[in-house]
Amino acid sequence: MNAAGNATTRRVLVTGASRGIGRATMKRLRADGYRPVGLARTLPADAEAGEEYHAIDMADAASLRAILATLTRDEPFYGLVNNAAMSPVTSLEDCTLKDMDDAVRLNLLAPLICTQAVAPGMRLAREGRIVNLSSRAGLGKVNRTAYSATKAGIVGMTRTWALELAGDGISVNAIAPGPVLTELFRQASPPEHPRTVALMDAVPLKRAAQPSELAHFISFLLDERSGFMTGQTLYVDGGLTVSAVRL
Repeated sequence: MNAAGNATTRRVLVTGASRGIGRATMKRLRADGYRPVGLARTLPADAEAGEEYHAIDMADAASLRAILATLTRDEPFYGLVNNAAMSPVTSLEDCTLKDMDDAVRLNLLAPLICTQAVAPGMRLAREGRIVNLSSRAGLGKVNRTAYSATKAGIVGMTRTWALELAGDGISVNAIAPGPVLTELFRQASPPEHPRTVALMDAVPLKRAAQPSELAHFISFLLDERSGFMTGQTLYVDGGLTVSAVRL
């Protein structure tokens, strides 16, 4: 519950909501009293009664705009969590234009479309919270050209949107996780791979995060008491960004 005690009246749109950080965020926001609305390619097998999910390929711009038009028609969103992402794993030599295009469509264009859809309602309400998921990989990561480029790009968009929306009481911040035990991370970084082992050894806290830990920081940024923080990128990475090791 937020400081005003009225989180139950507030809707929050969460993308990539069926797995990993997105699923944990849906659960956390329900526990906090919000009404989260999830967008995902597939619906979670453990969805509970009363949860609102919509199946959508977020890389399909036309379909995404159509469902957002429906969702924003009668009631504004208080919050938006741009979480959906994909991570091509290729070396510089093997990275293709399709890898770049796929990553841009989901990691950059989908957040743009979602933010354009919810911002008018937030402006009218003169309040809102937008949280974009970036990544520690935005600072550079081997074999992640497309992913790193788009996750660095979301930080630039975050800072720009923060400037454009601040006058209407809307904050825009980014969270840049380090390793998180999600399906996406396990696919891109198999636990037995030497580079993954080295990464875990390089994390000062010597572990990866649980999705619920990222959901906690998302909830923090959505809270109305966090309104004086905007345009920032919060690294939640077990200390990896301050480590001397870069993997």
